[in-house]
Amino acid sequence: MLDAGVELELRDLNTERLTESELDALIGTQDYRQFLNTRNELYRERNMGQNPPARAEAIRLMAREPNLIRRPVVIAGSRLVLGYDEEALQGIAGGAGGGKGGKKKPR
Repeated sequence: MLDAGVELELRDLNTERLTESELDALIGTQDYRQFLNTRNELYRERNMGQNPPARAEAIRLMAREPNLIRRPVVIAGSRLVLGYDEEALQGIAGGAGGGKGGKKKPR
């Protein structure tokens, strides 16, 4: 995306974690389970694929354990791309994000 000239605002969640309020706003009305990183150790230990936590518990866990958040999270205007989706990211890089550039969160 940098090569395409997209302006990015990067946020390293290991040093600047998302709060529960920020996560709640970011997730909005979407399925919160999409935001869980299936490769994370805690996800696997708790068998979240078969037994997902309630929304509030998932948000609390993601705020406490940032590696539980699926990445990257890229926001461009009203568009949100979660995880590595090459086609969607190219759409944002190509200007489909409303011409305002994008924000890449978290790293």
